[in-house]
Amino acid sequence: MTEYQPITASEGRGMTQATISQSAGSVRPSTRRPVLLFASLAAAAAAALLSWAGAAGAARWVIIVAAAAVGVWLTVDMIRDLIRGHVGVDILAATALAATLAVGEYAAAMVVVLMLTGGRALENYASGRAQRELSALLSAAPRSAHLAGDGTVRDVPIDDVAVGDTVLVRPGEVVPVDGVLVSAAALFDESSLTGEGLPVERVAGERVLSGAVNGTGAVTITATACAADSQYAQIVRLVSQATRSRSRMVRLADRYAVPFTILSYVIAVIAWLAGGSAERFAAVLVVATPCPLLIAAPVAFLGGMSRAARRGIIVKGASALEAAARARTVAFDKTGTLTQGRPTLSAVVSADWIGADRLLALAAAAERHSSHVLAESVTRAAVDRGLALPAVEDGKEWATNGVVAIVDGHRVRVGKPAFVAQSGVAVPDLPLGGGEVAVYIGVDDKYAGALLLADNPRPEAARTVQRLRDLGVSRTLMITGDAEPTALALARRIGITDVRAECLPADKVAVIQSHTAGPVMMIGDGVNDAPVLAAADVGVAMGSRGATAAAQSADIVILPDRLDLAADAVTIGRRTMSMAKQSIMVGITLSIGLMVVAALGGLAPLWGAISQEAVDIIAIVNALRASTSGRRADAMHEDVRP
Repeated sequence: MTEYQPITASEGRGMTQATISQSAGSVRPSTRRPVLLFASLAAAAAAALLSWAGAAGAARWVIIVAAAAVGVWLTVDMIRDLIRGHVGVDILAATALAATLAVGEYAAAMVVVLMLTGGRALENYASGRAQRELSALLSAAPRSAHLAGDGTVRDVPIDDVAVGDTVLVRPGEVVPVDGVLVSAAALFDESSLTGEGLPVERVAGERVLSGAVNGTGAVTITATACAADSQYAQIVRLVSQATRSRSRMVRLADRYAVPFTILSYVIAVIAWLAGGSAERFAAVLVVATPCPLLIAAPVAFLGGMSRAARRGIIVKGASALEAAARARTVAFDKTGTLTQGRPTLSAVVSADWIGADRLLALAAAAERHSSHVLAESVTRAAVDRGLALPAVEDGKEWATNGVVAIVDGHRVRVGKPAFVAQSGVAVPDLPLGGGEVAVYIGVDDKYAGALLLADNPRPEAARTVQRLRDLGVSRTLMITGDAEPTALALARRIGITDVRAECLPADKVAVIQSHTAGPVMMIGDGVNDAPVLAAADVGVAMGSRGATAAAQSADIVILPDRLDLAADAVTIGRRTMSMAKQSIMVGITLSIGLMVVAALGGLAPLWGAISQEAVDIIAIVNALRASTSGRRADAMHEDVRP
């Protein structure tokens, strides 16, 4: 698991406009390193001009001052690293500067200065490029809202919007808070939330999420959440956490520092003693400045997180990508994760005296007076079939049992079989398949039939399970609180053989903790999934309709309502790991090769410094490949073993 600590509800409500502004600032690359590069370039230009003018002594002093300034900067960074418990390789760079000055290689010293400041500036640029997709959410965060009321519109800070307020959203503006659309219809760009590239049409009464961009016409919404509790603020918190994370892979790169430093000094001393020249000592240390060792891994992970964000996958920490890459077991929740999370009509069983469409229309009209979870499914099924719903004169719901209504002059009773039977009709016992539920209907005290509904699997569920197997996941299982027959029926349809049914939240955690078949990824969406998501090696929350508790406990949140993005997260994690390891090894290998050449007298300090700059660029550019798709590697399902 990562070292991420979930945000509590009280902390969530603290995400005010000021906090969002601070979060946006926290992901901006530092400007200190580019300033140091510009100062170093100015010093190099001044030294060159002085040397050309015949003032060699003055040129040397410019270089000495520049090298001393960079040396102080390196020393400060080394002390900070030691305080944080990290042993770095800046001591090599400091020694290389001192050695080149001591042997009178002032040009080489200036190149080392440019190499160090340029490498750090390039790291700064690379980090900025990799974070662009992540920080876009922060920079676009709305700061104010247009409150409408009493025929006027006034601008207020976003934190002043309360539940129930009417908010005007002008064309092209970001929706500031979650709400329900009041206007008849509108188009919204939800790409930053769900990854959907096409505009989405919403009609009056439908939910509109903060962070969506309004289309070409002004609309009004009724706020259903304050700014701190809205979808956009949740995403801002996730992104802010993601950019502050530090991966175990980066710490692994830090651990290369000690053996690499020792090896560098050994080669440098042997070169000095064997060649009898301090110049070789300086040349070896110049090419031993391994910027790629410390830069490559962070750049690769930032690139991977950026690529994931473009797919609608918010990764809270770089170590979550590493865990996803190493996953060998994937566990799924059932309802809302493997299934669509809402029952759909699978069959209409009507009596001989009434047609199926007529039965469905009467039931749907009556269900408009019910708040039961199945009522919406029945009504939606009738609308999808294009049926005209009859007028309802009166309706009353009996909680947990059903509804009675006068529909088109008929007394319609819809609900459980015992509830329908209360009117004196004989209700047959219908055979149901796994995962099906029946809604019974009586009309004018006669049995009229039943509607069979089922929570069908997501269309991409079976494909996702197969993709994970192709990626090297050795075991998939379903962990659910549903009854075993229902769970088994779904598992057979999507290709999962290991099913743990009728599990309470504590049971789910026990299943994950007892699992030994490699790192475990758990995918879920509900409040009851929050504990098991936190217990898994990497927890993945379906965030589109999932609970906030699940999203806060997970390491990865999938914003679009697509299960197959979980497999994408594994693919991205593996490519990121591959690029990080490859870039580190490229930097180390090239640096050691150059050290050997320098030790044998084949590289003067000046050319060694220039060669090391090329190594830095090669490693960083290679690490940036983690932000690209790598289609060939993805197609081959590249596997990165721990």
